[in-house]
Parts: sequence; C-alpha cells; structure tokens
Amino acid sequence: MADQDRADVYTRVTAEIIAAIEQGAGEWHAPWFHNGTGAARPTNISSGRRYRGINTVALWVAAVAAGYGDGLWGTYRQWQAAGAQVRKAERSTTVVLWKQIASSEPADDDDDDEEGGRRRMFARAFSVFNVAQVDGYERPPTDTLPENERLAHAEAFITNLGIKTVFGGSDAYYLPSSDTVFMPDFVSFRDAASFYGVWLHELGFIASVLLASAPAAGRA
Repeated sequence: MADQDRADVYTRVTAEIIAAIEQGAGEWHAPWFHNGTGAARPTNISSGRRYRGINTVALWVAAVAAGYGDGLWGTYRQWQAAGAQVRKAERSTTVVLWKQIASSEPADDDDDDEEGGRRRMFARAFSVFNVAQVDGYERPPTDTLPENERLAHAEAFITNLGIKTVFGGSDAYYLPSSDTVFMPDFVSFRDAASFYGVWLHELGFIASVLLASAPAAGRA
C-alpha cells in the first residue's frame, strides 16, 4: 500500500475516534464481563480473536460513545454468516488489518527474505458493527461460575468494611454520591479471583476519596 493510502486509512480511523470522543457518552463506567465478552475486550465474531492496537482503541471509544455493553464485532458479511442481520441505517466503525506481502523490489543487505524480495506491510480498512447493531444473533451458551466457588474469607473481609454493594448489570464502578459500589453478578465472571479482584479494586476508590477529603476536613 502506498504511503498516501496508508495515511488515509489512519486518518479515517483517527477521525472516527475523535468524533466519538467529542460526541461523548456521559459518565464512563468500565465494563467488565457481560455474557463472556466485555466491551473492554473487543472480539471478532468470526475468528474469536481479540482486536489489537489502534483497533482496540477505536472499538473502545465507539462502544463508550454508543453505550454498547458487549465487545463482539464483525463485518456485514461476518454477521450474515453468523445468522444475523445488521439493521438499516446503523453506522459502522473502521478497523485496520495489516498483512505482510512480498515486494518485487530488491532486498536490502539486512533483509532475510528467502526469495530475495523486500517484505512490505499492507493495510486494509474494514467496516465492522457491534452485536448491539444486529438482529437475529443468538450467542452460544457459556458456562457460568457456580456459587460454591465463593471465597468465605474474602466475603467476610468485604462485609466487615460495611460498604454498600449493588449487584447486576455489566458495569463495575464506585459512585461517590451514594457511597455505593456497583458490580456485575458473581456468575458473570470467569473465576472467583476475577470477581473479588474487581470488587476490591472498586472498594479501593473509597479509600482514595477519604484520603482526598481528609486534608480539607483538617483545614475546616
């Protein structure tokens, strides 16, 4: 791909990221796990692979701006192959696929190409849609975390903190105005360690709020 074409691809992706940021999505709550695929872990519907690099950023921002709680993405044809249909008037998000191709140009001395040619990276843009933009898709059933995997010592420690926690939904965050932690249900997590790790992480924000308010209280 020519340098100008490569620049055009990144200009397009960057423009979409900026537009999504400017559009805004109110207060951002980090999505954790939702039916096995959180919005913070954008994944391709066809290959099952995670998106990487600038694609991850582009899909994160698009998900936040549109309020998507799921990180499953695919092209129009990939969704059709999965038995789903992208709804009319839905706007796509651009991702970039890099591939290595051989060039007919002579290789440099330090080029290790076996055929004596120089390798080049080829960038191609694809338009993808989130699972929230399609109809007719049925997600395969996933294993849920059994309740007997709960850790008694961790439960007791958190209970003794006396902090209110509300379970449900797909977001994990601390809301200072109500002094409440919001968490996805236990069964939404891959394992108990992930559940308690996220819960304690959110509880840690309470300590930071208390420390920040302490100097002000001392000056009163």
